[in-house]
Amino acid sequence: MSKKTQNWAVPLIAVLLGMLLGAVLMLASGYDPYWAYVDLFSTAFGSLKNIGEILRAMGPLVLIALGFSVASKAGFFNVGLPGQALAGWTASVGFALAFPDLPRAVSIICTVAVGLIAGGIVGAIPGLLRAYLGTSEVIVTIMMNYIILYSANSVIRDVFPDSFMRSSDATNKVVDAASYQLGLFDGSRFNIGFFLALIAVAVIWFMMKKTTTGYEITAVGLNPHAAEYAGMSSKRVIVMSMIISGALAGLGGTVEGLGTFENAYVQGSSLSIGFDGMAVALLASNSPIGIPFAALLYGVLSIGKTGMIGVPSEIIDVVSALIIFFVGSNYIIRHYLKPRKKAVKGGKN
Repeated sequence: MSKKTQNWAVPLIAVLLGMLLGAVLMLASGYDPYWAYVDLFSTAFGSLKNIGEILRAMGPLVLIALGFSVASKAGFFNVGLPGQALAGWTASVGFALAFPDLPRAVSIICTVAVGLIAGGIVGAIPGLLRAYLGTSEVIVTIMMNYIILYSANSVIRDVFPDSFMRSSDATNKVVDAASYQLGLFDGSRFNIGFFLALIAVAVIWFMMKKTTTGYEITAVGLNPHAAEYAGMSSKRVIVMSMIISGALAGLGGTVEGLGTFENAYVQGSSLSIGFDGMAVALLASNSPIGIPFAALLYGVLSIGKTGMIGVPSEIIDVVSALIIFFVGSNYIIRHYLKPRKKAVKGGKN
């Protein structure tokens, strides 16, 4: 099997193995896996509203996964995506509440820009520390998730004026002109985030495959010392890749805030969409083209599990984890997909 075929076959086999082990887990727990999966898929695709919800869920996941993939291509494990997404969410909602009279097109453009900038600033901090001080981006980004979480909560509680607030822990909903929702798919929360995600996929694919910037990011990720020898500034590329990664995550948070919830509120923990976005990127092997398909799977699982009668929804979370496990250990799958070498007949001449 060729390497190109393996690139799509391995994630597919990982999905099948994850669902198979999930079925074994259901059987061991006394549930019928056949009807559980029937309920899951019939719920996910059983109504226009649920289909709209799947597409709605895909938007932020694709954007955050793209951010993770850019950092990964540069050789970094950006664990700060939840914080970067929350920064974009809080900043964009604050802007929308501060300027409620803007025309819809202007408001959308401005909030997209605010989300990108907020996420990019948060992403730049670990990038600068890694580039100039050699600190571990994993540790810094994990710590920054908590810094952004409590800072955003403080901003909502103590900085936003009373006119923004519905209660002490939640803001008012933004005006219709600032909302990303489109009112399609039988009243679902489907919003323009889906289209922003598709545009971002095309832009990131083009950047990584067809531009000098993408080549430099890949080169630094493979070998920063060789990239320096070839005349590239690894420090500049490190900071730039983290800014791009954070900006995409910030836009993902903006889409979640203005498209799904239409307000900001005090969070009890780091955003789950940040970690789910990482899982989507891993499932897609950091391929910009594969990320929407991986996000579609996650959307189907997240919406479909609500209809699994009598089966705990946590089992589907375990299935998702098993899928990522098999993707992470893809060398096992690739071992069995290797093309067999043909025996040479007649020995050496």
